[in-house]
Amino acid sequence: MEETKRKGEEVLASVHSTVFKESESLDGKCAKIEGYDFNRGVNYPLLLRSMATTGFQASNLGDAIQVVNQMLDWRLVDEAVTEDCSDHERDLEYRKCVTCKVFLGFTSNLISSGVRDIVRFLLQHRMVDVVVTTTGGIEEDLIKCLAPTFIGDFSLPGAYLRSKGLNRIGNLLVPNDNYCKFEDWIIPIFDQMLKEQNTENVLWTPSKLIARLGKEINNESSYLYWAYKNNIPVFCPGLTDGSLGDMLYFHSFRNPGLILDVVQEESTLVSPPPTSLAKKHEGRVQAIHGVSFLLHRDIHHVAGRGSSATIGLRLTNDFDRHDHHEHSYGVCVVVVAAICPCLDWTHSVNHNCCAVVG
Repeated sequence: MEETKRKGEEVLASVHSTVFKESESLDGKCAKIEGYDFNRGVNYPLLLRSMATTGFQASNLGDAIQVVNQMLDWRLVDEAVTEDCSDHERDLEYRKCVTCKVFLGFTSNLISSGVRDIVRFLLQHRMVDVVVTTTGGIEEDLIKCLAPTFIGDFSLPGAYLRSKGLNRIGNLLVPNDNYCKFEDWIIPIFDQMLKEQNTENVLWTPSKLIARLGKEINNESSYLYWAYKNNIPVFCPGLTDGSLGDMLYFHSFRNPGLILDVVQEESTLVSPPPTSLAKKHEGRVQAIHGVSFLLHRDIHHVAGRGSSATIGLRLTNDFDRHDHHEHSYGVCVVVVAAICPCLDWTHSVNHNCCAVVG
């Protein structure tokens, strides 16, 4: 009886020591979890700042917001003068004026959605320096200037929509007529580009073509218009992968000969002149990536010696092979931050833009 009692006490003591193990103090080491108090009223800067201490993905988003603001606040004067700096780069006033170069990457679904207006705002106000997107990210912007996209439903069956001449992008609906209008608009532009190629020896590259389309659309709702107007280059690694590619293909039959030199663009990014996109003082290239762009060689090329900070907003998980940010490929030379919140872009981009603007 005594033996049974003794063993029971030993088990209890063991469980007690495990359950009530003395904690290491986290005071001063970690932020305390604390949400936003709406008794303060709606203060957007404070609301966004509170995300960092809310926990779960809100904290990742809060960290991303902080990195965006660090990108915007950084000046070359914050860095020590290195031995290889020229006399011009040593000038204090000059160093105060040099900012980070911000790369914005996104996939076409962002432009299909209302986030297009956020992207347009960023380019309109010169808040990014370089854009990398997919073909859909080009054509969807242009098509929306010609005809609207509508709200539908995620569950609408493809066969039914096909019979109605409608296309579904998630819960968005795009009428076939939109693409017909796109073809009518763009083919004459290709004709003119071919004429300039033959008469003026213009060598067209994807980014030159995109800039030309931004000029021709001449619509302030278009982010490509503002990219053209503010001289912000827009790169598209696979320009033929979409409706734009269809238009180029159709044009090759109607009026053959138009050439797009992808290699020239690649070589510019790989071996750039000193003042080109890939060079930023001390390699401080900042990037905000969409998921697919971490696979594109363009990002690695424009990064040159690597980026100092990266934000990757994504919908995927590491276990399905989408851990493609700078930590994986080693493009962050000095890791200020590499943040990858797993969020719906239509939610996270709006919040990040609020942080930048506010």
